[in-house]
Amino acid sequence: MEPFLEHTGLCVPLDRINIDTDQIIPKQFLKRIERTGFGEFLFYDWRYFDDGSTNPDFILNHNQYKDGTVLITGTNFGCGSSREHAPWALRDYGFRVIIAPSFADIFKNNCCKNGILPVILSTEAVEELMLAVASEDNYRLKINLDAQLVIQPDTVSHSFEIDDFQKDCMLKGIDEIGWTLQFESQIADYEAQSGI
Repeated sequence: MEPFLEHTGLCVPLDRINIDTDQIIPKQFLKRIERTGFGEFLFYDWRYFDDGSTNPDFILNHNQYKDGTVLITGTNFGCGSSREHAPWALRDYGFRVIIAPSFADIFKNNCCKNGILPVILSTEAVEELMLAVASEDNYRLKINLDAQLVIQPDTVSHSFEIDDFQKDCMLKGIDEIGWTLQFESQIADYEAQSGI
């Protein structure tokens, strides 16, 4: 996982609430064992009609958003089952940041473990950002993890909270295993002293 320090990216507004993990990545695509290759199936049932043709009304099918890396969405994003495939699909598609008023806890934790920064802002701030994205082409936000700030093009900023441990891991680009391996020599010393 690459370190997350600061990201500036094109915003995609997905103005829906209670988006569950089966909508993010439908169950029929969970057969892969790798973490890659899921991006093409992201929001599949919304992106495509039953006959496989593209739904022109869905936001990710709008040409102006095809390179989006910052998803702005509604409350309770990532609810439903705890499948880790959901953040895999979002990351594989290209999203690095998701901004919402709230997230399902397991999904939020899985995002951090997979290099996606989940940012919680107030409902009012999210609604303002959605309006800004809709009214201005190529709307980009800068997200600074170290300072815990979302910075708009007009320099208005929004602060956000994040768990200290998750922040540290994301800044270093490591998961829990990588974090533990930082103490490999101490672990080896303890094992040697304990006769393990």
